[in-house]
Amino acid sequence: MAPDPRCTALRAAKDKKGLSYTQIAQEMGEPEQRVIDICTGTSTATEKEFNLLAQILDMKNAPHDAAHVTQ
Repeated sequence: MAPDPRCTALRAAKDKKGLSYTQIAQEMGEPEQRVIDICTGTSTATEKEFNLLAQILDMKNAPHDAAHVTQ
């Protein structure tokens, strides 16, 4: 089982869309591990990755605070 996202907004959006990390990774054009690392807070998303992830998950007004800092 893949790890849960640390961000509750991200978790809610991921669950609402019903997407797996694999599906998100395919849509982003990134390796699955990179998506898992971003979603669990192990890695920081670039601005492009953050925006694309928010778009894929239909996150309107995605939080952009310390937990969601981009490089």
